[in-house]
Amino acid sequence: MANHVGVRTIDRGAPHAGAGAAEPAKVSEDGSIGHSSNLVGVPMRFLTGVGFNDAPVPLHIAGVREMNPSLFEMLGEARDLAEAGEAFGCYMAALFGIDAEQRVRSRDGRRFRSSYLDLIKGWGFDSNGAEGAVLKGWVESRFGLFPTFHKEPIRRIASPVWTMYVEQKMSSRFHNNAIFVQLDLLYEFCQWALTHFAAVGSTHVTLYRGVNGFDEHQIVERLDKRHCIIRLNNLTSFTSDRGIADCFGDTILTVRVPVSKILFFNRLLAAHPLKGEGEYLVIGGDYRVTASYF
Repeated sequence: MANHVGVRTIDRGAPHAGAGAAEPAKVSEDGSIGHSSNLVGVPMRFLTGVGFNDAPVPLHIAGVREMNPSLFEMLGEARDLAEAGEAFGCYMAALFGIDAEQRVRSRDGRRFRSSYLDLIKGWGFDSNGAEGAVLKGWVESRFGLFPTFHKEPIRRIASPVWTMYVEQKMSSRFHNNAIFVQLDLLYEFCQWALTHFAAVGSTHVTLYRGVNGFDEHQIVERLDKRHCIIRLNNLTSFTSDRGIADCFGDTILTVRVPVSKILFFNRLLAAHPLKGEGEYLVIGGDYRVTASYF
């Protein structure tokens, strides 16, 4: 279970964020956190900082809703989240040909067209695998945030670990079916579902992550013994169930996550490989974190 919600790669660093802990990972050597622009129309300095997370605004990827009006007309007729999820699944299957009956064959044998569901499944097994790199690459492309960890901390763009990440995120294995466009639609559907059913009227949800150290979580500033500002990886798993987080580490990170920074949550679709752990996929940046040590 080391590669699931609590912490995707088990950390062996500082046991907690309090005084006397071993020195945790620091911010990147050049201080960079992302590109100078993004596709959500919010200044990068605001989007990536604690100011956004304290007072978030709705986010939308440019052009996605405008290019897919029929999807949101269908969603508008849904009576509950289950019906909305079914409508979304049908739309994606028809648009991208990813249902079981629409397999394609290549000279090397049978293969599936790339699917957002494949990426979610791969993330569930290992967020630092190839599928995880594609998901992190999508966040980088749309939100402008660099990943800070992929198998190991990413300190510089000109480094072997960055090169490995880029090679994996651009793999032709996952880029044969407009996979970033699929993820655009997944994000916009998730935002619609949160607004209409799962988090009506809420700006934040409280989520938890269990860790055994801070190798993957760059501490920007210590506020006191239990509170700090952490630079989360550009895509990070959390759970809505504190008891589940407790299974994955002796330190529980509690974070108020803006609804607009959620790509996926466990009730979004009727069936998916992350359902049992109450998992949420969260867009990163600098967050205020409460660290509870047990």
